[in-house]
Amino acid sequence: MSGSNDHHGGDMPHSTFKGYMTGFVLSVILTAIPFWLVMGDVIKDTGMTALVILGFAAVQIVVHMIYFLHMNFQSEGGWNMLALIFTAVIVFIALAGSLWVMYHLNVNMMPGLMKEYG
Repeated sequence: MSGSNDHHGGDMPHSTFKGYMTGFVLSVILTAIPFWLVMGDVIKDTGMTALVILGFAAVQIVVHMIYFLHMNFQSEGGWNMLALIFTAVIVFIALAGSLWVMYHLNVNMMPGLMKEYG
């Protein structure tokens, strides 16, 4: 065995301690801000708070992919990132479709009862 990093591919991106610490600090900040928003009741509209938190969650996913999973458009000829984008699109379609179906089932099921009890 010639070195301790023989199990890594030669073209794989490697991170440094600085890279890991940058990712860690960004992750802590991206967790602390939504926590503060909820606990401090900073935004009065709960829907807007949920959207802001989802935005922070999406950014945190990107931070984890870049700093900890070392995903970029250069690794494995870009196939890693293309596979991830394809997966994200499929998950989005499945979730959005499910929410759309559930919403419309809720609105359109037994409309007579809504007038009676509403």
